Amino acid sequence: MVQSYLGAAGFSVTIAPAGGAGLAALDAQAFDAVLLDLTLPDMDGLDVCRKLRERHSLPILMLTARGEPMDRVIGLEMGADDYLPKPFEPRELLARVRALLRRASAPARGEVLRFGKLEIDLDARQVRLDGDERPLTSHQFGLLVELARRAGRVLSRETLMDLVRNDKLDPFDRSIDVHISRIRAAIEDDPKHPRRLITVRGAGYVFAKAQA
Repeated sequence: MVQSYLGAAGFSVTIAPAGGAGLAALDAQAFDAVLLDLTLPDMDGLDVCRKLRERHSLPILMLTARGEPMDRVIGLEMGADDYLPKPFEPRELLARVRALLRRASAPARGEVLRFGKLEIDLDARQVRLDGDERPLTSHQFGLLVELARRAGRVLSRETLMDLVRNDKLDPFDRSIDVHISRIRAAIEDDPKHPRRLITVRGAGYVFAKAQA
């Protein structure tokens, strides 16, 4: 169904029936994005997500029928950019795929945002701390850019979701918090005591203007 629907929308889709076959296909040719079902016959989908992220930086959209939110949280922590629980509307799938691809191929602006030792290179889509590159998924990079562009302004979780995915946040959706945690792990000297990306209790998150 997914192949048929996305094919009708103009995408070229390759199907891998199992995790190992999918990883092999990714090593053999170039793709723009991955739709990863967590229920696979040979491997746990979360393990596939981890292995995939170790090898490739392309966007990952998890498709899951699992009811436990923790599976989604773990998937995001392992490097997935977004998730879509089953059953889903084909139009929502198409919208999520297009959003992932837009973020991954955002046009270069020839701009580098600098905050002390932290550099956010919009052209290269890289984040560097004290000259060392800090890898982020395309979704996390997009979140960081939106926060950095609005440094000093508190942004709610709902606002952030709308900015990066143009989607309304479910009241129980904690994906933003997971991504923020991963961003902190990349850009903070001490993620447990963040100085760049601050939580404002009951309000959201703020990117600090003044940084060392």
